[in-house]
Amino acid sequence: MTLNEMKTGETGVIFSVGGDGELRCRLLDMGLIPKTKVMIRKIAPLGDPLELFLRGYELTIRLEDARKIEVRISS
Repeated sequence: MTLNEMKTGETGVIFSVGGDGELRCRLLDMGLIPKTKVMIRKIAPLGDPLELFLRGYELTIRLEDARKIEVRISS
């Protein structure tokens, strides 16, 4: 499952981060690295962007970028 498929309030663990070159590096620099727990806080009315909560802070990313991040839902 990718990050963009998660629902508000769901929690998961990042499994892998895709993307090419600069995009992948930018996502990793923002703290979206494998084995990181992430929760969907909010989804904008039109579905883009997503507000995430990870590592004690809130992060907003575009839906297009969220499609490149694979997660496993945690219970």
